[in-house]
Amino acid sequence: MARIYTLVNQKGGVGKTTTAINLGAYLAQQGQRVLIVDIDPQANATSCLGIDKHGVENGSYQALLGGMPPASLVLKNERLNLSLLPSSPSLAGAEVELVDENRRNTRLKTALDALQDRYDYILLDCPPSLGLLTINGLMAAQDGVIIPVQCEYLALEGLGQLTETIQKVRAALYPDLRVRGVVLTMFDRRTNLANDVVSEVNRHFPQQVFKAVIPRSIRLAEAPSYGLPISAYAPDSVGAKAYDALAKELLAGDKN
Repeated sequence: MARIYTLVNQKGGVGKTTTAINLGAYLAQQGQRVLIVDIDPQANATSCLGIDKHGVENGSYQALLGGMPPASLVLKNERLNLSLLPSSPSLAGAEVELVDENRRNTRLKTALDALQDRYDYILLDCPPSLGLLTINGLMAAQDGVIIPVQCEYLALEGLGQLTETIQKVRAALYPDLRVRGVVLTMFDRRTNLANDVVSEVNRHFPQQVFKAVIPRSIRLAEAPSYGLPISAYAPDSVGAKAYDALAKELLAGDKN
């Protein structure tokens, strides 16, 4: 049975999609069968893997609302040994359409149940907002949420809001929802602020912050424009080594 993690942060620009793609790529390098599920109408995870989001005819929208078998919607990148349930701008309409649907909060969970035996890891990339798509992502987070946090001051405010959201979802809908870990991203060791953020996050989430810290990196910023994860674009870069370390840390923790 797959481990399902939802990558979530209500604040945009924190490295959420970058983490989903690169963590998935390095898990695949470790021999894991990995599926990335893009449930963001911006479809950045889809684009980051070299898929034209405007050319996606069937993807996460159809999995949520179209009644199509999820397995038929998955794209496989043989070179990366990585699978993707893509998104497209049409998913934006799902927020409205889901309102009147039965089991509107668990549509994604139901769809992913059919894929459990095909993968070792399923990583969900959510929109940077709290709507029905993100709620579906949280409800499908069978093994917890992974929270990327940018090492800047405003990220702390967003982290507080996200913590409150998770507590509300836990109280009202999903008592077993848990935080698997916090990933510190865009870290610049030259600034006191970045180090202060690291200390503050560790204080709020004791024992839950991954030791692997993702640095601010030009190579990480460039890789999406080539439709590649950092493992294929610049495998010797500092960003690549950080995500490799993160994947190994996650695997080691999951084996315990």
